[in-house]
Amino acid sequence: MGISERKSRERAEREDRIVAAARVVAETEGWDAVTIRRLAQEIEYSQPVLYSHFESRDAIVAAVAIGGFEELATALRSAAGKANGGRDALMEIATAYITFALSRPALYEAMFILPTQLRFAEPETRSELRAGFDAIAAAVSPFCADAEIVTETFWAVLHGLAELERSGRIRPGIRDKRIALVVQAIVDAGSNAPSRV
Repeated sequence: MGISERKSRERAEREDRIVAAARVVAETEGWDAVTIRRLAQEIEYSQPVLYSHFESRDAIVAAVAIGGFEELATALRSAAGKANGGRDALMEIATAYITFALSRPALYEAMFILPTQLRFAEPETRSELRAGFDAIAAAVSPFCADAEIVTETFWAVLHGLAELERSGRIRPGIRDKRIALVVQAIVDAGSNAPSRV
């Protein structure tokens, strides 16, 4: 292994440590506790070393979010793989999505709530961000002619349900009924759509 290859590997390992430390601090103490100074203490590097990897705290939040989108896409694809058909795939994906959001609140906050420079629904959208959308779209597409708009709407509803449940504004005990209503709306919309020629 050459020197440049070793340095590149070490740099990637440091970045992974920074991101992992940010996730741990955020999940245990909240994002307000995640500062460059705190992360430097956690990983035992100087603040200038952290700044050599990430230009700001927001850049670290974005890196955490990107990892979260990879995990979300994996969870959604796994959920769809367990399904016994179209409607079941929608139910499994919706359940997996909300479970993901509620089980990793700080990660979910980095992905969808905190400000980042990550761009969605644009030609330059990163593949990690697009993968979750694609997993949902694959389950939605059998029910509609315009899978993109239905997927955006489904995702928005799932996000809203997750946030409302996370903040205690809706009853968690009837999550499955809410999901069933949303899924039925997609199925019904597909059966009422003009047939594709």
